[in-house]
Amino acid sequence: QVQLVESGGGLVQPGGSLRLSCAASGTIFSIDAMGWYRQAPGKERELVAMLTDRGITIYSESVKGRFTISRDNAKNTVWLQMNSLKPEDTAVYFCNAESDTNYSDFPRWGQGTQVTVSS
Repeated sequence: QVQLVESGGGLVQPGGSLRLSCAASGTIFSIDAMGWYRQAPGKERELVAMLTDRGITIYSESVKGRFTISRDNAKNTVWLQMNSLKPEDTAVYFCNAESDTNYSDFPRWGQGTQVTVSS
C-alpha cells in the first residue's frame, strides 16, 4: 500500500502564500500521477492540480495563475505552491496518488491538511 502524508497547511491572510508538500511511501512503484484535491465545508472534494510522471499538468480553473504543482519523481514527493490566496481557497487539502495499472489499491489519499485564508 502507498501512504501519503501532507504538510504545510495553516492560517494565512488573503493575498498570502503557502506551500504544501506530500511525501509518498510504501509501494510507490505503482504511482503514475500525483495531485492535490480540496474539500471545503458543505462541498464535494474537487481537483486542484494534478501532475503525471510524464509532465502533464491539470489545474482547476479557479487556481490557474496562482497555484503551481511540482513533483520530485525520484522521491515521490509533490508540492503545491499557493500564491495570492483567497478566502474561497479555504479547505482541507488532500494529496492524491493514481495508478494506471493498479485499480484495486488506487487511488490513495493523504489525511488532509487544513488551509485557512482569513483576515
